[in-house]
Amino acid sequence: MKNVISPVSCLLAMTLLLSCGNSRNSALDSPLWSVRMAESEMIRNPSLWMADFVTEKKWNYTQGLMGLAFLKLYDVTDDKRYYEYAKGYADSLIDADGIIYKYKIDNFNIDQVNPGKMMFILYDKTGDPRYEKVIQTLYRQLQNQPRTDEGGFWHKKIYPDQMWLDGLYMGAPFYAEYALRYNHPDDFRDVVNQFLIIASRTYDPVTGLYRHAFDASKKMAWADSITGQAPHAWGRAMGWFSMAIVDVLDFLPVDQPGRNELTGILQGMVQKLSEIQDPATGGWYQVPDRSGAEGNYIETSCTAMFAYSIFKGVRMGYLDGKYLDIAEKAYQGLLDNFIVTNPDGTVTMKNICGVAGLGGNPYRDGSYEYYIGEVIRDNDPKGVGPFILASLEHERIRK
Repeated sequence: MKNVISPVSCLLAMTLLLSCGNSRNSALDSPLWSVRMAESEMIRNPSLWMADFVTEKKWNYTQGLMGLAFLKLYDVTDDKRYYEYAKGYADSLIDADGIIYKYKIDNFNIDQVNPGKMMFILYDKTGDPRYEKVIQTLYRQLQNQPRTDEGGFWHKKIYPDQMWLDGLYMGAPFYAEYALRYNHPDDFRDVVNQFLIIASRTYDPVTGLYRHAFDASKKMAWADSITGQAPHAWGRAMGWFSMAIVDVLDFLPVDQPGRNELTGILQGMVQKLSEIQDPATGGWYQVPDRSGAEGNYIETSCTAMFAYSIFKGVRMGYLDGKYLDIAEKAYQGLLDNFIVTNPDGTVTMKNICGVAGLGGNPYRDGSYEYYIGEVIRDNDPKGVGPFILASLEHERIRK
């Protein structure tokens, strides 16, 4: 019987040939924003270690965030370039003996645990013992991480007695995944406790939001003398916290004591976010407890983080489906107001707070003026990574 080639088959063949000859330009025209942003990032930063505007390789939480986003994109697209982009970062920082470049365990910087999430995936894919050695190194850091009297991990050794909301994203999902993979059931209790401590110590009953951090010693100039709380809620800190919850729930046993409390924290947070969402842009402000105040602005990294958390929370059943409209409004608001297509086809994400913290030198006092005065950047990975993750969740729901 004579083979017949259909017009559709011809069209597909031509498309494949064109994409092979010009894969980058083709991908920039993708209907998937996860792909378009990832392709743009690979053009801006040919190697992942270059992300975050650095000139030297560094084991850092921002590259860990981006690497995880690219690995998740690879799972969806099966485009190995995304896998190699993330793997290339790991391989550029880990030597033949599994030693991390310039990493010092005794700094007890919880931010540096975050790239460990990538290591689980890379070890599963390759069986390379270097990645497993890194996993064990980072777990050893958590085993020895200094703690508050209640058992909460210090954010860093240089910030004694302080817990920051940011730190829950950096350490807790890795800790929980380790506990699941290596059968350490007692660690699940510790993971849950980290959330319960910081939630109780940073919650502001007046606004219904969570302050950026607290100082258990109440010695810091930024800390309230009674509660130890930072002066304000910060959008991205709450964004990290929300992502930490939806990600850590992937690994906690369904009957784990405290799991319901975590979903309750998420539900309460999202309800409050729905009340203060900007009606014009769908976004959230840099300082959410001063939404709409003079000098405040819609900050896109926290907006992407909240969108991701809500999309995933609804998909996984942690959140009522009614909140899907909140996430859709936030995501569409990003596309309409803060994602710009450049003449070369790459896309830019705008209005990202470059950095914010407390204490240090020069001293960061946590005031409203401090938060709104920090640098605002385009294409900061702390916004780009969550945007890719939010896009993947959005695309998954639409399918």
